[in-house]
Amino acid sequence: MTQTVPNIDTVRELAARYNNWGKWGPDDELGTLNHVTPEKVRAAAGLVRKGKVFSLALPLDQNGPQTGSFGRYNPLHHMIWDGGDIISGAQDHLAEIRYTDDAAYIILQSSTQWDALAHIFHDGKMYNGYGPELVTSRGAARNGIINTRDRMVGRGVLLDIPRHQDRRWLEPGEAIQEADLEACAQAQGVAVGEGDFVLVRTGQIAQRRDIGNWGDYAGGPAPGLGVSAADYFCPRDVAAVVTDTWGTEVLPNETPDVFQPLHIIMLLNAGIHLGEIWDLEALAEDCAEDGVYEFQLVAPPLTITGAVGSPVNPQAIK
Repeated sequence: MTQTVPNIDTVRELAARYNNWGKWGPDDELGTLNHVTPEKVRAAAGLVRKGKVFSLALPLDQNGPQTGSFGRYNPLHHMIWDGGDIISGAQDHLAEIRYTDDAAYIILQSSTQWDALAHIFHDGKMYNGYGPELVTSRGAARNGIINTRDRMVGRGVLLDIPRHQDRRWLEPGEAIQEADLEACAQAQGVAVGEGDFVLVRTGQIAQRRDIGNWGDYAGGPAPGLGVSAADYFCPRDVAAVVTDTWGTEVLPNETPDVFQPLHIIMLLNAGIHLGEIWDLEALAEDCAEDGVYEFQLVAPPLTITGAVGSPVNPQAIK
């Protein structure tokens, strides 16, 4: 039987089916984070059993994955005052105390990060029908990442696709479909539901570490979510979806006429926040050891007014 290749018509149909514009009012800027209620936050705290904490962030340094693709490069860190200044006497005018200071220039989506709802546009609109005139050189007046500053806390669920398939990692270009997500969750004995933060491991970071360099990780071919993944996540009303890849979706995309179709369906229309370049390796090892694939996730963004994305140091607490 010939399999139908998804295209712009598929994307428009799924976008319409899962569109949440107006569901929480005409002024909503949270999307499915509205499902993360105080009751769910409290329940997520109850998932902490061992007191073990996992940082899911890559270091913010020049050894990151960026190569200039899409205008993104690795963070630039420099010292304003360092030990040499102390030794040279540059701070001798201060009574007793000496200090060091530093600064950084960071492309906000160059490493472990959240996409804001203001990040993606299609047909001239972002989430909830807001237009591009609301994102100016001063930043996003609507749907900025700062709206999520006290919302990125809740139940985290890891779906470890390659380990479920008895593999170290998926290969670039392999798509994770709805059936793959369902089978993995069932095998792990974990249910994905309303308000969850779902972390999907492809193993691409592990693969690049095994090779010894980032190569074309940023913007190149990658394993990732296929278009049918929308049929898994959207009906379940998840709060956010995270992957360990540069762009969440399988690259090359399945849609020859649409770049990053799930960003249109899930982020822009359903209002599901997306996290990218999360390091899930240590967490995945621990989940495999104890068979527990749910945990408390604490992952607030930086409070940068008007930002359309943010670096994050996510904490998975088991």
